[in-house]
Amino acid sequence: MAGALAKINQTIHVASGKHHSRPSLPYRRPMMVCMSQNKSYWAFIHEDIESHLKQAIPLREPVQVFEPMRHFVFTSPPSTAPALCIAACELVGGHRDRAVAAASALHVMHASAYTHEQLPLSDRPRVVPTSRPIAHHVYNPNVELLLPDGIVPFGLELLARSDDPAQNNSGRILRVMIEMTRAFGSQEMVDGQYKEILCSQLDDKDPRYAELINYTCEKKEGGLHSCGAASGAILGGGSEEEIEKLRRYGFYMGMIQGISQRLIPNQSKKIEEFKNLALEELKGFNNEANIEAISSFINVNYSHV
Repeated sequence: MAGALAKINQTIHVASGKHHSRPSLPYRRPMMVCMSQNKSYWAFIHEDIESHLKQAIPLREPVQVFEPMRHFVFTSPPSTAPALCIAACELVGGHRDRAVAAASALHVMHASAYTHEQLPLSDRPRVVPTSRPIAHHVYNPNVELLLPDGIVPFGLELLARSDDPAQNNSGRILRVMIEMTRAFGSQEMVDGQYKEILCSQLDDKDPRYAELINYTCEKKEGGLHSCGAASGAILGGGSEEEIEKLRRYGFYMGMIQGISQRLIPNQSKKIEEFKNLALEELKGFNNEANIEAISSFINVNYSHV
């Protein structure tokens, strides 16, 4: 594997490479990875996702619905999981256009989960220390409670709109819908949110504290990023082997992010272990430039994502 992404200072045009057995796709457009010394690959992708969402969520009637929806979607701290979805799609040879709707749906659903976590509950226990910014409450709690519930199906609607008979992608989109509903459902994200509340009721010296924190990271950030990476690989036409390798890569990346955000002391060894495991999953992919690009996500500043 080549050096760090910072060494790649020019725009690179890369044609899709050959992979092991994968679903047949009617047309595989050449993809282009755009990078510069001053702007990261992650930042480029995030801008594409934000642009797509601004077109998908215009301020329109009823304003009482769409104004707070836009606020929640565009003020929630960004996660690297949506961008990872696009990066995984490009790594297996797909074009960015195939995954931008799925990435946008991931961001919307992440915004819903984040907004619910920030509800100003009077009986909320102390929160686990985190590097993420504190939410400023612009709307009443009833809006913050109810509207995010409507944002989730809207995210799935964004994904469904990307169904294109000309690309024969209906099966892949349905599969990604299943991936996302699982990732944000009662056995993953919701379970992690519940365990995080339990964890907040414990002293950090309690022997159960470290176990619950790790479990929370697995179910929240780990599950979200594994979903993002697997979804991108599915939409890009990756083989089952590629999909599972990227699912594991996303999980390790999410664990790094979860541990880093929670300001858990003495975790540098564990973070380094997850980094090595993540990079191991990228072996076997042929596209050197895109390997460099997706591996750069590991070093994103986690206090701001």
